[in-house]
Amino acid sequence: MVFTAVLAGCGGMSKGWLSALTEHPLLKGRVRIIGLVDLHLPTAQARAGEFGLSDITVGTDLDDVLAQTRPDLLFDVVIPSAREGVVETGLRHKCHVLSEKPMATSLAAARTLIDQAAAAGRVHAVVQNRRFVSGVRRIRQLLQSGALGELTALHCDFFVGAHFGGFREEMQNVLLLDMAIHTLDAARFMAAKAPRAVYCLETNPRGSWYSHGAAANAIFEFEDDVVFNYRGSWSAEGANTSWESAWRIIGTKGTLLWDGADQFDTNVVVGVTGFFRDLAPLEVPESADTDQTHGHASVIAEFLEAIETGRQPETAGSDNIKSLAMVFAAIESAETRQRVTIAV
Repeated sequence: MVFTAVLAGCGGMSKGWLSALTEHPLLKGRVRIIGLVDLHLPTAQARAGEFGLSDITVGTDLDDVLAQTRPDLLFDVVIPSAREGVVETGLRHKCHVLSEKPMATSLAAARTLIDQAAAAGRVHAVVQNRRFVSGVRRIRQLLQSGALGELTALHCDFFVGAHFGGFREEMQNVLLLDMAIHTLDAARFMAAKAPRAVYCLETNPRGSWYSHGAAANAIFEFEDDVVFNYRGSWSAEGANTSWESAWRIIGTKGTLLWDGADQFDTNVVVGVTGFFRDLAPLEVPESADTDQTHGHASVIAEFLEAIETGRQPETAGSDNIKSLAMVFAAIESAETRQRVTIAV
């Protein structure tokens, strides 16, 4: 099946979407773009020209463009504050909607979108592309195999000096809301555990070029007494980690280290005596399904397959709200300086 689609929001991120749709083997030929929408018409026109989209509808009013084109899909690449209205409009026009993260600017808004998608009989999913990378998939697979024993803790460091310019540098809670959600979602996915509570300290370090919340330290309590520690900053210059963070994952039988790229260092205990028990290296097997390891392209492909087969995609709003709840609980904890429970 070839889906028709309109893309709303033709800023910088839209280029990645359109490149994946037109060039990646998982997606090539599966989606036909029939409309572009942006509040700034020349931006939409320029993006159409860049990708050779000459025979499409280009406009500034999403409602009008959807009425004219009647697409199967709406790709929502707008800024977070516009998310709720764009998704509601797409669902009202009977589109399946795939949104950029975050899913919404509040849990109440996220719940509304879930209800609206259910009422419309359409899929609304969220781009959590950083769970669709090889390392994350391989770690989840290893943990599920029991090779590390029972999971007890996850620790991650995210330190990147990122100079975006634009809206991010004016956002409140910029690290937690705009980036940490990727890492928190990955932790929840790898652990396969539900988050229960958090204590978070949020700061904006001296020298930060962001208006608010460029750094955060959070301790999450997952079910089954699993602890997840997050340390991060978007204004830490001099020694960037991977965008996927650097991880230490501990089980009752051993520990896995992952640099967020291609390097794993995993050891399990094999000795039964001595102050430090003898260790043996453990191989982290390749992902069982490499189609799930291509980031943005895999998210979109999974979304399409879910629609074709009549199931909910992995990053459907009804699941993604659990990661969003982690973010908002961390923000509340930072504001109140108290432990906050997480409930969806």
